Amino acid sequence: MRDFLSTRRAKITPDMAGLPTGSGVRRVPGLRREEVAILSGVSVDYYTRIEKGDLTGVSDEVLDAVARVLQMTDDETAYLYDLARAVRRPARARRRTRPSSILPQQAQLLIDSMSTTPVIAHNGCLDILAANPLGRALFSDIYDSPTRRSAVAPPNLASFVFLDPVAGEFYADLDDAADTTVRILRTQAASTPHDSRLTALVGELSTRSEDFRARWGAHDVGKHRAGSKTLHHREVGDLVLGFEELTLDSIPSITLSAYIAEPASATAERLQLLAALALTATPAQP
Repeated sequence: MRDFLSTRRAKITPDMAGLPTGSGVRRVPGLRREEVAILSGVSVDYYTRIEKGDLTGVSDEVLDAVARVLQMTDDETAYLYDLARAVRRPARARRRTRPSSILPQQAQLLIDSMSTTPVIAHNGCLDILAANPLGRALFSDIYDSPTRRSAVAPPNLASFVFLDPVAGEFYADLDDAADTTVRILRTQAASTPHDSRLTALVGELSTRSEDFRARWGAHDVGKHRAGSKTLHHREVGDLVLGFEELTLDSIPSITLSAYIAEPASATAERLQLLAALALTATPAQP
């Protein structure tokens, strides 16, 4: 809570908050605690307690006011509430949770039926739990990555991005992929703070990747819902793909990522070639 709120304060200048800038030299890059407190309608001591993680008696209205003053996005506000929820729950009521690791058969049949669209299914730790044949072919670099813990372990997108040099060839914009990966893991960490798998993953990445440590320390959060990205496949070349993130009501902890090519585009032709190659390839372990 302390690090998250202090990094959000640093992003908001007095001018952005509608405060006079004055002529003196400021000792902090963004808003002071005192300024956030005044704008939120609480005392300085009260806000300081919040920033230190003491949320005893803090109402949702106060959290809303802090989020408004710090101009948080919807994802950041949800993250703030998740942090508050984790603090407020008694230790005895907390359950150690793990992200889903098995895709139900009906969901597998669904993604298999989307035969012309690459689809992968992943959990909040970014473990790829399943894919249709075209999705597995598209992400073959990740399935074949040495960062995979074993032949039967699910490949992990975060480990690939930060620990495998091939990621710089696979993603046209590796910086964007890295930022997105960390934002997703940060968001997951607040919603499942006692998830042992996530704790182990963040610990490994923090130990082995300086780049990950720096991005993790920025406390940026967000979900990946839709957009476009360019991927370089070693067999068919560059692919410019739109993507949509889908969540099924029956398994909300698992996300389906579907990748779409513009009709009659070079990417669509290359996906057709990739599909043909996938059909002739020797079946691999999921």
